[in-house]
Amino acid sequence: MSSRTSTAASATSHTLRFPQFDREIVAEPEETIYQCARRAGLRIVGACGGRGNCGTCTIQLIEGRVQHANGRILAPLQRREGRAASARWIRACQVSARTDCTIEVEPRSLAPIVRADVDMGGITEILPLDPMVVSIDITLAEATLADPLSDDDRITRALHVPVTSLDAAAARQLPAVLRDGNWSLRAHLRNGELIGFAPTGGRTLGLAIDLGTTNVAGFLVDLQSGVPLASLGIENPQVAWGADVISRLNHAIRDAAAAAQLRTAAITAIGSLAHDLCRAVGATTKDVVDVTVCGNTAMHHLLLDLPVRQLARAPFVAAMRQATDIKAREFGLTFCAGAYLHVAPNIGGFVGGDHVSALLATESRWGAVNTSIVMDIGTNTEISLIHRGEITTASCPSGPALEGGHISCGMRAAEGAIEHVFIKNGRIAIAVIGNKKPVGLCGSGVLDVVAALREARLVGDGGRLASNHPDVVEIDGRRVAVLAPGVYFTQHDVRSVQLAKSAIRTGIELLMCDAHLTDEDIERVIIAGAFGTYIDLKSGVAIGLLPNLPLERFEQVGNAAGVGVRQMVASKQARARARELAASAHYVELSTRHEFQKNFMRNIGLNTQKTRRAT
Repeated sequence: MSSRTSTAASATSHTLRFPQFDREIVAEPEETIYQCARRAGLRIVGACGGRGNCGTCTIQLIEGRVQHANGRILAPLQRREGRAASARWIRACQVSARTDCTIEVEPRSLAPIVRADVDMGGITEILPLDPMVVSIDITLAEATLADPLSDDDRITRALHVPVTSLDAAAARQLPAVLRDGNWSLRAHLRNGELIGFAPTGGRTLGLAIDLGTTNVAGFLVDLQSGVPLASLGIENPQVAWGADVISRLNHAIRDAAAAAQLRTAAITAIGSLAHDLCRAVGATTKDVVDVTVCGNTAMHHLLLDLPVRQLARAPFVAAMRQATDIKAREFGLTFCAGAYLHVAPNIGGFVGGDHVSALLATESRWGAVNTSIVMDIGTNTEISLIHRGEITTASCPSGPALEGGHISCGMRAAEGAIEHVFIKNGRIAIAVIGNKKPVGLCGSGVLDVVAALREARLVGDGGRLASNHPDVVEIDGRRVAVLAPGVYFTQHDVRSVQLAKSAIRTGIELLMCDAHLTDEDIERVIIAGAFGTYIDLKSGVAIGLLPNLPLERFEQVGNAAGVGVRQMVASKQARARARELAASAHYVELSTRHEFQKNFMRNIGLNTQKTRRAT
């Protein structure tokens, strides 16, 4: 194709057909296929958010022509008369359509998610029901010429509790609700503010949201009984802009429109969860009178439309740390007329309200011993060392490798994902979620494969893959371990795990050294989060990720952040305690300390080392 023809084609919109989604979408000029799919809501795995760094967004070009970022025109490999064109694997973020195209995505982008961070690991609420919003059913005397008192004054008189204000949106609905109910209604009162009205005998619901980097979990609670009604998890739609928070922050920094995309994605997730949860219990979102949200500092800032430029660069300073309450309608969310959205407080740096919620939920566990560690391993790993009641907290830039991001065959915990890897009769063996055909490797399997390779001496302490084994082969000049047909673990993947493992181990080590403690002083290690629920502790210890301690000292508690944020929607006391924990925790920025790099390099190997007592 001539450059003139190519230029003309690049200025034209084209139709992209995705048979697996049964969708056709229009690709705008100069828009990559990845960007087009993201705009249309079609999920294509892309850990780096389409910047061309990870190579996970591969697709097959079945029909049509595309232009690569380097200028080359690509088409299906063969076009023979009477025969279908051969498929061609390309990276969606590197190509733009030059004709109408038919595109096939990899199976790991299609696999239905089965683990969405709603498991609570056996933790139950420990605080009594003490909600911010109190609902009271009242019957009023009908207005007459002799008693023409306004509707709001009439309600205030009947409530016999202090009323300081009336939400404007609630006031607009009051006359109709009152008269349709024959002068009876349910009043929702929050700290003296009338925030909404409903027919008597209705539902009074609280919604708790754990806004995670990878998944968003929602919990519906009956605020009149404290009974949990339903829970649901979905993938955070922000993953379309990257698997890690730095990728998303860098996107948001570009301009206001980019930041708005991420904010809208988070709000859409909350609204979708609210809708589906309420429908599951025969309620509507109008029955939701209070909402609590927790998330790391990046999720917190993007949701609240706070500036993030200063958060994305050292020394990683948050614009706001305190808990905040904002009317839900300011987010475009349709709940009770004057309902508030309460966002949990942050601690510092990237240690946000999700970690505060986890500390709140697990306090009975870490508070029962002198020295404990609470950690949530993920894209950004938060670690708290609690020693004699003093909380020291840090975050480690571990990246998405341990959750399957930036891993060549990485995928979410969905059907077809390899979740465990072990050695059987000297060969690599696997366990797959749903007992389906393996299509990729999820987070729990990432640790396993490195531990298994090390056990079989297919990778040394330094991380180099061996070459004298039938499960280690050369493909396209790369040495890879074959986990299943078409699913490979590369030398680069091993290095990614080493970097993540070293960052986390170094974070634990520096917190321990600052407190003049060693591994033997740790009485309890509490591992929170969906990833922590499914990892094999032996594998974590074997590669040096976790302290070399007896396994009985470890507790895997599931989504503790979800439990904590659920406690906050049910209890004012829980919100107050969350504020106290956030304020009392001492945040330490480890990445800028000179010892970090030295210890990081010492921990890069896949051997287990004890933390030495500081002198």
